[in-house]
Amino acid sequence: MAVTLRLKRFGRLNHPTYRVVATDPRFPRDGRIIEALGYYLPLMPRAQEQCKLNTERVQYWLSVGAKPSPTVAVMIERSGLTVPTPKQPERQKSKGKPAPWTPPKKKVRKPRAQRRAAKAARAAAGKKK
Repeated sequence: MAVTLRLKRFGRLNHPTYRVVATDPRFPRDGRIIEALGYYLPLMPRAQEQCKLNTERVQYWLSVGAKPSPTVAVMIERSGLTVPTPKQPERQKSKGKPAPWTPPKKKVRKPRAQRRAAKAARAAAGKKK
């Protein structure tokens, strides 16, 4: 089961508060959670009280492969933890050389007399059978 670390919105209109939660990515934003890991209060005037995370539990979820959302990743880095970056897969090298490029052939229509002769030959071959 894949797990994401993301924000769950609480609070009244124009006064948001968020909880940092571990959840299944298939659930809605404010839906079922696995575990609450902290909170984020964006309107709090004191910056040190805006974000509070349980760093031990966040570290655990990151160690078992949870993927944080971009906003939560910034919060985790501010709290002093390092967010593991996914390793980019290396591209496979091709085993053969590509064929040299050649321009496509122009379609040239046969002369009218030649087309009539081919049509007559097909008709004659059809009558013989």
